[in-house]
Amino acid sequence: MKNQKNNFLKLTLLLSLFLVVNVSCERDLSDDAVLSTFPKTAEIFTDDFVGLGSDFYKPYGDSKFTAFSVDLEQGYESNSSIRIDVPNATDPEGAYAGGIFVIDGAGRNLTDFDALTFYVKASQGVTVGEFGFGEDFAENKFITTITNVGVGTNWTKITIPILDASRLLQERGMFRYAAGTNSTNGFGFTLWIDEIKFEKLGTNNLLYPFILNGDDNSVDGFAGSNQIITGLGAVYSLANGQNITINAAPSYFNFNVSNTSVASPVALNNLGQIFTSVIGTSGSAVVTAQVDNTLAQGSLTINAVGAFPHAPVPTRPASSVVSLFSDEYNNLPVRHYNGFFSGSNTQGGAGNDPNNVDIQAPFINGSIDNIINYTQLDFVSIGMYETVPRVNISGMTHMHVDINVKQAVAASNFIRIELHSSLANGPTTSSGSFVLNAASLTNVDVNGWASIDIPISSFPGFNDATNLGQVFFVSGNPGGIFNIWVDNVYFYAQ
Repeated sequence: MKNQKNNFLKLTLLLSLFLVVNVSCERDLSDDAVLSTFPKTAEIFTDDFVGLGSDFYKPYGDSKFTAFSVDLEQGYESNSSIRIDVPNATDPEGAYAGGIFVIDGAGRNLTDFDALTFYVKASQGVTVGEFGFGEDFAENKFITTITNVGVGTNWTKITIPILDASRLLQERGMFRYAAGTNSTNGFGFTLWIDEIKFEKLGTNNLLYPFILNGDDNSVDGFAGSNQIITGLGAVYSLANGQNITINAAPSYFNFNVSNTSVASPVALNNLGQIFTSVIGTSGSAVVTAQVDNTLAQGSLTINAVGAFPHAPVPTRPASSVVSLFSDEYNNLPVRHYNGFFSGSNTQGGAGNDPNNVDIQAPFINGSIDNIINYTQLDFVSIGMYETVPRVNISGMTHMHVDINVKQAVAASNFIRIELHSSLANGPTTSSGSFVLNAASLTNVDVNGWASIDIPISSFPGFNDATNLGQVFFVSGNPGGIFNIWVDNVYFYAQ
């Protein structure tokens, strides 16, 4: 107890002294005082890891977790390097190697640097999918990546320019990589990486930043829809004469919308995507971007085309419905909405991302209305096999689908719908079809949607309703229906 009491008194005196000194110093601070910043350490790995902490390697969830190690025999002008054993494509522990090296603690101030550099070699000539920095599994605000990097058997220096270092005041994501076996026919190989550090080279010449891969695009947008801006990066000329393209995160860019009565200021959604929402029903707006004072190549012109023409809202009780695609019901798992096959030209489809470019996804009254948009239609399927269970519709009597044909319909035009039962791995075991003629496709409501109900008995040859594997939409020459919207694909009991 005596020792504890003495320690307590010492601590009290020390704290009192600290407060006196702190108050005194606070009175003497001038307007020119500069607060401390995060460390400006350049090195990440130079024979050993530098200042990353103890828990710095984070593999990607579907990669091989044991791919990373430190090699104490190989190194660039040393005996140490990072070793990445890229697995065979059939490795049950993971078909590729990938992960990040992140500071376990506070980040670094990288404003004094203009590039990440490192040396790399491989056990054979390979193409590595991605190298970069800026990923921390948190905000990931400043990810910068180069892709499809050729790596040989001799040490080669790689330079990844920093697009705008003034923004990197507290960066935790020091290095990232992803390496698979696409260039080795599925066979594994080894990478060695050394001398990873940030540098001030002064020789990286920014040729131009870009958005939308440098293209000037124009789209029609419904009121409430989101327009995603992708393809962000920059092209640099390096000291060795090589031009290099980096993919860069949206946080490096400043965006401008020319008419904010048509489209909202550019923002970041919860998927890490940059988007603008169409808020007007007429007029146009142009989205551009710049990095610092340099205008980015590429632009997006948005032409507002009014309110979105929703499909009719289904009213059947959920208890009598088996749904594949509808916002009104819980949809069963689907392998694909856009199963394209050899010989098919069909484009478009739908996925889990409501802002996918193939889904019209307007935010109307706070809700998202997803539709499938098929273009250049000849034949395409919604599939339920292999990765998901086949669908049991044995208790259902009808199929329902809403179709909006986005072109003029001639009397000879048609769309054929096919139901296929299948084995678990996909091959068809029975099939039946029903033809929607021009009259049924043009019997539409005010929004242009044809609401179609087909008795399952009208699909002759489809005789295994417990194992529905695919629903096909077929047209093309001489059918002539090439561009359709599809919504509310479900089966019901009547």
